[in-house]
Amino acid sequence: MNYFVTGGAGFIGSNLVDRLLAAGHRVTAFDNFSTGQRPFLADAQKNSRFALIEGDLLDLSALKRAVAGHDFVFHLAANADVRFGTNHPDRDLQQNTIATFNVLEAMRANGVKRIGFSSTGSVYGEPEVFPTPETAPFPIQTSLYAASKVAGEGLISAYAHGFGFQAFIFRFVSILGERYTHGHVFDFYAKLLANPHNIEVLGNGKQRKSYLYVQDCIDAIFTVVEKATDPVNVVNLGADEYCEVNDSLGWICNRLELNPKRTYTGGIRGWIGDSPFIFLDTAKLKSFGWRQKLSIRDAVIRTLDYLRANPWVLESRQAA
Repeated sequence: MNYFVTGGAGFIGSNLVDRLLAAGHRVTAFDNFSTGQRPFLADAQKNSRFALIEGDLLDLSALKRAVAGHDFVFHLAANADVRFGTNHPDRDLQQNTIATFNVLEAMRANGVKRIGFSSTGSVYGEPEVFPTPETAPFPIQTSLYAASKVAGEGLISAYAHGFGFQAFIFRFVSILGERYTHGHVFDFYAKLLANPHNIEVLGNGKQRKSYLYVQDCIDAIFTVVEKATDPVNVVNLGADEYCEVNDSLGWICNRLELNPKRTYTGGIRGWIGDSPFIFLDTAKLKSFGWRQKLSIRDAVIRTLDYLRANPWVLESRQAA
């Protein structure tokens, strides 16, 4: 199989590239390196079945040329900066929604009809049912990021029905693990490096979140693509557990042997659009035979250990 991975130099994308190559496939990574990291593809570039194309999803002509000859597109590239979405409202529209439209048009132009899409559990907003199933109704959206992903899901579904595509829409919780470059573990570690005695916690620390280890995530992606048969397959990718922000901070502090004074910003949300409780129902995913291997606590610690062993990741992101 010939796979095309947008965002292939990113956290999840580069791990997916490595796993696809290990399975014997040919893989093209497409990335503009706005957040992707070239070192993440160092091993892939030693493989004769790998190709890297530096390009922008907003350049439709270039994208059409790049997609030619592939069998399957994993569309992972996106602006994932949920917290600061209101500072630049057009970024989610351009990099998430319009970019997804361009990917679909490039596929249509080249007769490529299978797509895996990284959506988000944030599309459920603040649901009334926990764990939240795929059949939960969409509420009023509270973040520009989630709104852009809802639009992307809608476009993909419409192309599947209009042009005979098969779609796999993955609604992720937050992912942790090696090559992690943004999120709460990153933020807490950076703050503790700067000041090990005091730390600001956005919100009240009681926000409840579910997380998933990156290799468990990729196992889930492969399982769904192999087993799901509908034209449009919407599947939650998450863990069977959740933790409070305070729990995760405690695990991080214990690992670093620190006991900082915590200062809370107050309120139940860390920022505009932050959902205070995210916990997805994974019954559909498990019906395909997938099982979670790493606990949230172990995933947090493994992520922290990766950042400690690779200080260049922190430095490159802070310099961006």
